[in-house]
Amino acid sequence: MTTQPLSYRMRPTSIDEILGQAHLVGDGSIIRRMVKAKRLSSMILYGPPGIGKTSIASAIAGSTNFKFRVLNAVTNTKKDMQIVAEEGKMSGSVILLLDEIHRLDKAKQDFLLPHLENGNIILIGATTSNPYHAINPAIRSRCQIFELELLDPDDVEEALVRAIGDAERGLGKMKIEITEEALKYLAHTSQGDVRSALNALELAALSTEEDEVGTIHIGMEDAKACMQKSDLLYDKDGDQHYDVMSAFQKSIRGSDVDAALHYLARLVEAGDLVTIARRLLVISYEDIGLANPQLASRTLDAIVSAERLGFPEARIPLSQAVIELSLSPKSNSAIKSIDGALSDIRKKKTGSIPKHLRDGHYKSAEKLGNAIGYKYPHNYPNHVVSQQYLPDPLRNAAYYEKSDVSKYEKQLGDIYDKLKKL
Repeated sequence: MTTQPLSYRMRPTSIDEILGQAHLVGDGSIIRRMVKAKRLSSMILYGPPGIGKTSIASAIAGSTNFKFRVLNAVTNTKKDMQIVAEEGKMSGSVILLLDEIHRLDKAKQDFLLPHLENGNIILIGATTSNPYHAINPAIRSRCQIFELELLDPDDVEEALVRAIGDAERGLGKMKIEITEEALKYLAHTSQGDVRSALNALELAALSTEEDEVGTIHIGMEDAKACMQKSDLLYDKDGDQHYDVMSAFQKSIRGSDVDAALHYLARLVEAGDLVTIARRLLVISYEDIGLANPQLASRTLDAIVSAERLGFPEARIPLSQAVIELSLSPKSNSAIKSIDGALSDIRKKKTGSIPKHLRDGHYKSAEKLGNAIGYKYPHNYPNHVVSQQYLPDPLRNAAYYEKSDVSKYEKQLGDIYDKLKKL
């Protein structure tokens, strides 16, 4: 009996066997056209684990009759790459699937570049990281970049059914009966990861005893026992980290409390308390701001409570904060106001500080004309007095962005208007 995992044995041998990814391998799509014309170019395939990067590479090789080699950017050496390059010289071209290409060091990269240029090696790089963030521009510029999409549960279910019925590569020689409920459970909980689903199916088949007539019955309990806990396609150091955080903040900003709780749950499941805490505090000032200024303090209280409690209890104060932030009135006047001021600073619009505002706490200040004529506001009615505070080139500048989304912020705007009249 073969020791190769089911997921390995069931890899597509031609482009027609690939599940999903219609935007890349469907009729008229770019990779299918390349295969049909037998005019391949180097490419980088990126996306979460188990959704078909290696499968597409092996299917391209199977559909074009090119030699196909698989190396890992970390574990394989420059010498291994030299062997592949020699094969390419002898045969015209060889397809090299290079896994974890984002971890390619400079020596290996420098070796590969000329072989990509002359066509000895057709590189198919596989990575779970966004290549625009993680891959050296020298490699990236010589490759087409294709993003793979998560597979639908129906695609994963089709892969499971194929494996059960395939007597040559799959489990077809075994007499397997799986309930519809168990099949759908494997397809859905794998979250688009075909490898994970196939491995769970194989484990269930091999660990379940046959009945008296040699049939293996796989039910819901078997499926649950064999399906490893999903990692929610979330990696603190990977591309998904930034996507989840972006969706989390945008859902709160958009007042969609259900979506915000969904993304919070992903972060909680990943145990990423530090990131959650920092992001919630940013949101309380950036997106809620002066529309509900007390909420920043309550958010900080929730964060402190969560940090003291730790998971799993930390989820409760975090949930409370997310719900209140999502349903609160929103204002971005604070960030717009400071960014307006920063914009002028960065454009070198500054000017000299008015002399009457300069420091006068040293002996020669008066000789320089500093601090002379300064009006101390507390000596005037209502503790306000009219005098110039901005430098001359900016004396009429207005940075504060008024808003009336809440009673408090409208009050601030009214005060601002009254002071401006002075």
